[in-house]
Amino acid sequence: MTTPVKKVPIHLQSSQNRLLIKNGTIVNEDETTDEDIYIEDGIIKQMGTNLIIPGGTRVIDARGRYILPGGIDPHTHFDFEFMGTKTADSFYSGTKAAVAGGTTMIIDFVFPKKGESLLDAFYEYRQKADGKVCCDYSLHVVLPHWSTQIKRDMEILTKEHGINSFKMFMAYDFMLNDAELYSAFEQCQNLGAVAQVHAENGSIIAKNAERLVAQGIVGPEGHELSRPEEVEAEAVNRACVIAKQLNKDKKKVNAPLYLAQITTDKSAEILKNHISEGNLRAFGEVEVSAIGVDAPIKSNPNFVTSPPIRSNSDVSYKLMNYLASDVLQLTGSDNCTFNKSQKEMGRDDFRKIPNGVNGVEDRMSVIWEKGVNTGILTPCRFVAVTSTNAAKIFNLYPRKGCIAVGSDADIVIWNGNATRTISAQTHRQAVDFNIFEGMTCHGVAEYVIVNGRVCLDDGQLRVVEGYGRFVETPVFPPYVYNPQELDSIKPIREHINDVDLAPKLNKIKLIDDPCPTPTFPDSYVSTPTMRGMRPEGQRNIQESTFSLTEELDPERKSSIRVRNPPGGKSSKFW
Repeated sequence: MTTPVKKVPIHLQSSQNRLLIKNGTIVNEDETTDEDIYIEDGIIKQMGTNLIIPGGTRVIDARGRYILPGGIDPHTHFDFEFMGTKTADSFYSGTKAAVAGGTTMIIDFVFPKKGESLLDAFYEYRQKADGKVCCDYSLHVVLPHWSTQIKRDMEILTKEHGINSFKMFMAYDFMLNDAELYSAFEQCQNLGAVAQVHAENGSIIAKNAERLVAQGIVGPEGHELSRPEEVEAEAVNRACVIAKQLNKDKKKVNAPLYLAQITTDKSAEILKNHISEGNLRAFGEVEVSAIGVDAPIKSNPNFVTSPPIRSNSDVSYKLMNYLASDVLQLTGSDNCTFNKSQKEMGRDDFRKIPNGVNGVEDRMSVIWEKGVNTGILTPCRFVAVTSTNAAKIFNLYPRKGCIAVGSDADIVIWNGNATRTISAQTHRQAVDFNIFEGMTCHGVAEYVIVNGRVCLDDGQLRVVEGYGRFVETPVFPPYVYNPQELDSIKPIREHINDVDLAPKLNKIKLIDDPCPTPTFPDSYVSTPTMRGMRPEGQRNIQESTFSLTEELDPERKSSIRVRNPPGGKSSKFW
């Protein structure tokens, strides 16, 4: 495992801090443009053509490529202890794989252990993640039960620790009953947080599982049989009905609802109908496993996740069309990986198979293959469902989720025509299998820029452990609670500097890693000449005190007088 070291090298203080991306097609959720992008100190400083940039700037020619906002995966589980074991992927290996596939930010779940408070669990997850993540991250918090203390901890987490979303389960042995769901939704409403739900009818699942085991069906095939589509659809409907009851109080803002892990068109249709009836602001997330795996091997425990990957072969196509029509808004991976040996724990009793599959590395390519390459999604809609909508829902926009002046330089240079074949032999994750094994995808990340640093460089992965930061997610996200407010925070994409955008972005707090800032081995260096770093003690002729922001400041410019013209002044006639 890579061990972070203590000092920022000179290449990150000088030329590596400046990057120009030229000749590509910028794709945002609402438009495509042909512009160049100048990046300095991890921020997009300029967009346009014929940009004025300082010397020593690295230039990447993106001719014939798309330039996309970095992907945001809103659903991961790294370093997660579950069902008597621990995930194969840590915050390091998981975020390394994410970056390799074009994802530049993840949102993981704080999952309290039995008897552990929400606050203690939050502190534990921060400690797990801060020194390991290769890209920025935020956190959701799971509510494993309901109590007065849980309610108090939710308030502290939102007000003091930058948490704006809480997840409730309607299945497993930590599921909440309807009255508890009502109370949890109500507290989210009061705090301006997003209420997330894993929607499956846990009581029916338990009875189905008992019946199947009694019939001698104990292998992995029993998993999907115990969790049929209508069991998910019923829970989706029930969650919507509960949320609607809170919205009958006209003195309060509407209680939003986020349905995670939609795996069937039945659930999507129920969600669509509730939204069309009014009085409900709801969002649907679909996992890449539900899109990319057309025919899971029922007898293989490696495919076991919850809700299950459906055997119905046309579900993938239907879900993609719901994404295209905005019935569903975003895609996640629910990356929760366990090795083959761990999955075998439930070989003779499907109830004991650790639930979870991979997806964080392959999500972008699989969605492009199944969506854009088939003509169902436009490139703009692809950006929306893989990045922008997650940024809006969790109040990270426009710092994340778009390419605009003042936004973080989280950028993917994407070759939509190139192909790659997915395999456990070549993926960067720690897990020893891949549910998309053998799938050939159009759409490949060639360069991935994380906070201004080239971390995937023409296919060469150069991530750094601990480079990412924790990003707070403020409450009352406008997209969720008041969509009209979004007009006041529209991203700036004109040919200007980023000074005027700062007031609109200062709500989003990036929390620096409390660990010492890491340096990067020479083998990781990406310099303009590709020759590596200069040796310590030698002069760096590329280093400059030039600041583009200062040079473009009109007040500063107005105070400059030219006393001598170029070439010097003369008092004689020739």
